[in-house]
Amino acid sequence: MRFFTFGITSFAVAVAVAIATPVTVEVDLTSVLDVDLAETNAFGAPLAPWMSGSRPGWYYGNHPERYPYLWCLKGWLCKLLWWFPHVIQCPKPPHFPPKPPTSDGYTQTFRNLTGATQASDYLTYGLVDTIKDCKTMCNSVSGCKFVNTYNDVNGKDGSTKLTCSLYTKCHTSSDATNTGGQTQPDGSVNFIRNSDGWCKK
Repeated sequence: MRFFTFGITSFAVAVAVAIATPVTVEVDLTSVLDVDLAETNAFGAPLAPWMSGSRPGWYYGNHPERYPYLWCLKGWLCKLLWWFPHVIQCPKPPHFPPKPPTSDGYTQTFRNLTGATQASDYLTYGLVDTIKDCKTMCNSVSGCKFVNTYNDVNGKDGSTKLTCSLYTKCHTSSDATNTGGQTQPDGSVNFIRNSDGWCKK
């Protein structure tokens, strides 16, 4: 009986020591999600919006159920991504009710064009509900300085949501050279409308 008590005590101490010892486990998020959401892969959108075969890398908005083919930056995924600082992160909600802003920190550089920004400082792109959502995404991506929102008609799987593309430098209408013209899998040809550019101050 004494031996049995000693054995249990020894086992308990061994378990306590094992639990107290920090364990580092390297996990590759790509192998978990089967997609590369790192900056080196343009946060899941390695082909820029003007390239044939490109697809949005993510969706940020209020209707994730409508985009089951995209990584929706809400809910449980945000908690998972937090552990991987080199991948795209979900925007953080404000801790306090925001005061009515006099400015959101962005200046519009062009409005309502039929061409979208095409430039070498491209970061990533996805789908959003509103222009405000796109600016929020820019604020959460390191190095983002410019957002271009537009409707890619017939493109991006027929979505009516805004395309939100992010860049590291500010752009003007002279860079809005992506007018579409890409044949889609269903045979339709995409075109751009309602293209707006916003530069972060």
